[in-house]
Amino acid sequence: MKYLKFLKSSMLSIYGYFFFAFVYAPIFLIVIFSFNSNPVNMMIWESFTFDWYKTIFGFTSAATESALYLDSTDQLYAAVQNSLTIALTTTIVATVFGTAIALAVARFKFRLKGFYRALMFLPMIMPDIILGIALLIFFVSVGIELSVFTIIIGHCTFLISYVFIVVSARIADLDTSLEEASADLGANGWVTFRRVTLPMILPGVIGGALLAFIISMDDLVITYFIAGVDSQTLPVFIYGMLRRGIKPEINAIAAIMLLFSIIIASVGLYMRSRKS
Repeated sequence: MKYLKFLKSSMLSIYGYFFFAFVYAPIFLIVIFSFNSNPVNMMIWESFTFDWYKTIFGFTSAATESALYLDSTDQLYAAVQNSLTIALTTTIVATVFGTAIALAVARFKFRLKGFYRALMFLPMIMPDIILGIALLIFFVSVGIELSVFTIIIGHCTFLISYVFIVVSARIADLDTSLEEASADLGANGWVTFRRVTLPMILPGVIGGALLAFIISMDDLVITYFIAGVDSQTLPVFIYGMLRRGIKPEINAIAAIMLLFSIIIASVGLYMRSRKS
């Protein structure tokens, strides 16, 4: 009996190790090979270098100038600027509307409430390619020119659902007696929300906002369909580079994006722990 328990525990541990290796090994390889000086075949290690990171920031050397893959750092910077603008705007809009909808669904009773709640899950479970094609057809049909504005609208259509889910989970754990006590003491709805409700749901709001920001920054499929000629985002820019082959600069850009995502997630966890 003890042998069977030990065997099950060992098999579970081995499965866990293989699972994490399968998920995280490719990420570690991207980071490692971003420091490989071989400009032809990144899988063959030549020597350690920071040249590809210098190339991204516009600093080229004689060793990398002949192997330069980025057509223009200006195009890269424009894509980063577009991504940050879209992500910040979408995060603000999605956080405000997602939080408001979550509060409305939790606090008010109305017909088809369950159906409306289920409807908020639809953009999350819908395939990205279907949503992207649907948005493209809609924008073309109503005559809206594809631009940064259409990307923001497209991202808001599904990121509001993410914020709604995160904030709803936080609201479900609230003690409503605190809000009732605030009302009994003479506070109006706005004061109760600002002084009682918002501080209690703030960790969920921050978590939903950061989740929306990261997803908006990393979205490719939907953005690819609804982006205009002059509204290229960073994921679309990387995809265009990949179509011509995997080069060391791509690994460096991916490593920087990974570091940026880790910093955002760490800030969110830190703020959430302080609020708790």
